[in-house]
Amino acid sequence: MNPKQLIEQFWKTMEGNDFYAVAQLLHDEFTLEWPQSGERVRGPENFAALNTAYPAEGKWSFIINSIVADGAVVVSDVSVSDGKLHDRAITFSTIRDGRIWKQVEYWPEPFEAPAWRAGWVEKV
Repeated sequence: MNPKQLIEQFWKTMEGNDFYAVAQLLHDEFTLEWPQSGERVRGPENFAALNTAYPAEGKWSFIINSIVADGAVVVSDVSVSDGKLHDRAITFSTIRDGRIWKQVEYWPEPFEAPAWRAGWVEKV
């Protein structure tokens, strides 16, 4: 499986909400960084346990908005929801030895557009 296919499989497996199955796609030296909160998750087991313990309102759904691959680096833009929360994740994944070795993930917060730029933009 090429790097882009691996990340597509990652999100498809995440959709099943079996995070221990997802961990099988992760390298033994896997790290996940969340720069906005200053946190790092080390190892597939911690990834699976953290996602399993997350206090969700329902089953998680993942919609891939786009994926861009350049060699071993794949960037995915994914909409994430548990039925109550509706978020977006931008994830930079690096592949090593056929598994996901490192991820750096950003969870942007939506905000109201400033009125001053209304003359140059349109709402989407």
